Parts: sequence; C-alpha cells; structure tokens
Amino acid sequence: MLFQRIKGLKTLLFSLAAFVLVYIFVVKSQAFWLKQMSIIEPLLMVLLAVVIVFASYFNRSRLAFLSLLWLFYYGSLSFSPPWSNWLVQQSDWLTIFGCSSLLIFSLIKDRGVISIHGVYRLLFISLAGVIAFFWLETSESIYAFVKVSLGIELLQQTIRVELPVALCSLIIFWRAIVKADLVISATFISFLVWVLHQYQLTSLPITLTILLLNLYYLLVIVIDAYSLAYRDDLTGLPSRRALNQLALSLGRKYTVAMLDIDHFKKFNDTYGHDIGDQVLKLVAKKIGEVKGGGKAFRYGGEEFTIVFKRKNIEQALAELEAVRQAIQDYKIVIRHPQRKTKQQRSVKKGNKNSDFKTVSVTISIGAAVRENKQSFEQALKCSDQALYKAKKKGRNIVSF
Repeated sequence: MLFQRIKGLKTLLFSLAAFVLVYIFVVKSQAFWLKQMSIIEPLLMVLLAVVIVFASYFNRSRLAFLSLLWLFYYGSLSFSPPWSNWLVQQSDWLTIFGCSSLLIFSLIKDRGVISIHGVYRLLFISLAGVIAFFWLETSESIYAFVKVSLGIELLQQTIRVELPVALCSLIIFWRAIVKADLVISATFISFLVWVLHQYQLTSLPITLTILLLNLYYLLVIVIDAYSLAYRDDLTGLPSRRALNQLALSLGRKYTVAMLDIDHFKKFNDTYGHDIGDQVLKLVAKKIGEVKGGGKAFRYGGEEFTIVFKRKNIEQALAELEAVRQAIQDYKIVIRHPQRKTKQQRSVKKGNKNSDFKTVSVTISIGAAVRENKQSFEQALKCSDQALYKAKKKGRNIVSF
C-alpha cells in the first residue's frame, strides 16, 4: 500500500541523480567554467528570460515564478539595487522566505501566468514573505515557551530558522514522492540547492548554480511539452502520434494488435460518459501493463494498439491473451458522479457505499504479424481486420 502512495519516488530519484551527476561534472571542471564567467553571466540573464517565456507559454507557472525569483535574487546580488543591503542583513528571513515559497510551489497547481491565477500566485509569494517575517518576530516567544514549559534546551537558531526549514523540507519531499510530477521534483531540487547555498555548503558560484537549475527547468518544460504532444491526457498512454513515431523506427519483424472494449457505446449510454472515462483509464492501465516487450498506445475512442518489436505472432498471442484475461477478471470499482441536491447528499451520508459501483468489461483483440514488404499501415489494417473477426466470433477473444 505504501509503495502505491509513493509513485513519484522513481521520478524524484531519477531527476535528482541526473542533476547531481551534472553538478559534479561542473564542479570537477570548475576551473574551465570560471574562465568563461564573462560569457556565462549575460548568458544566465538570457536563459532566465527564456525559461520565464517558455514556462509561461506552456502554462508551467511554477517554473516561471521560480525563474522570476532567481532572477530577482541574482539581480539583487549583481546590480546592487537599493534593497540589496537589506537582503544581506536579513539572511534568516531570506532563507525562510525561499523555503516557504518553494513549499507553496509544491502544493499549488500550474495555471496560466498571464491571468488572474498569476496574480494569485504573486499574492501567495508575498504571503510567504509575510509569514517568514511573522515567524521570526515570534520565534523568541516560542523559544522561551519550549525552554520553560517543556524543559527542552535548544539553540535559539534551531527554533528560529532550522525548524521551519525542516518542516518545509519534509512537506516538499512528501509531495515529491507521492506525485510523479517533474515540476514538483524540480521544486524539491531547487529547495535543496537553496538551503545548501544559504548555509554556504555549495562549491559553485551562485551564477553557475542558477544556470544549472534553469537549464534543468528548461529540460523539464521540453519533456512536459513532448508529453503533451505524444501522451493521451485521459489514459496516460502514448497517443496515436507516438504510435506513428514508433512506426518509423520499426524493423522488418514485429507484431501489431488492435484492442477494442466490447459494447463500450452501450456502456456509456447506460452509465454516462464520466463513468465511461473512469473505465477507459482503468482498462488502459491494465493494457499498459502488457509483458513480453509490448508497447501500448491509445489509438482513439475505446480502441488501443499494442506493438511487439521483433516478436512473431505466437510470442505476441500469449501476452495478448494474458491482457484479455486480466481485463475480464478485473472488477472495476467506479465512483458515481458527484450528487448535487441536498436530498442526494443526505442519502450519500446514510449509505457511503452508494458512491461506488463494481462493473466488469471485456475486450476483443485482433493481431497481425508484419508480412514481407508490408508497410506499418498495412500491418495495422490487417490487425484491424483480425479485430473485426474477433467481434464476429462473439467478442472477448484474441483473433489473428
């Protein structure tokens, strides 16, 4: 059960490992980079502007505002504006403000930057500054209470700075491991970089550190943009466009299968499109778990495609039969659309189980191996014809 909750751990570990490896490489070659500072410094300003523009265009508001905060901080250090001396003197406030801002970014969703949501996010950032100031003002009273009432001896700095930093780190880390989201992983990495920088534990100049972080942000935006273009929003499977891309890299030997949920139109008419969408997502998850090297795609509607590279029809049939059987045996627990009337809400309170319903669905599958001199489109058409045969034979079978 715990491993099901921490579905973002893999994303976080992969992101962290990649960033650490690049960071170590830059540290090891720091002598070279330091000679290029006259180029890197203006390049950083350009990169920050590019990240802000791209993040705004793709509605990755958290990365846009993160880059905006880095721009503000770097500008305050480099160009000595009127408030720069105040920031230097308020290092504790700056540390807590940065941590609490990153905490907010880990909790909110991405929205449009040039919109009312962008204004809200600026207000959230301002609120983080106010909270940091309020905490520092009350920390002495909290320290006295802990010391006198609880009899616990702690350094005042532990209550003043380390406690809020630790709380922020725990929440951001938890968010990063329970949600497979590259932006939240980027937020956690930014948090680590910020804390290490504030405690002067980094060996790189702040210019190179911010440059690395924003290159990472840019990579996250590119990956997310790719995902938008090649991944189906509803099911999370690669889309038909991704299938067409895969077709360009296929060799001479492969098997392709078309899968269709049986009587899905009737199911939609009976239960409604909301529940139909829930069923599509759950069935897609099962199809995506296909073994034997198969790669699943959503072809469109209730149709899916599985491609087996370098597999003959006999090898693919065993895996397709396993998918068909798994879906037939799968008892899908679906949630009814939310009730709106007071009477319905009272019924809901009286019977909590009425919110859920268990249904079963089946799929029909048609498979075809690529024949000599046959294009991918022709092989796909053959699998579609095999699917038609499966439906004529009574559905819930694999045909070829």
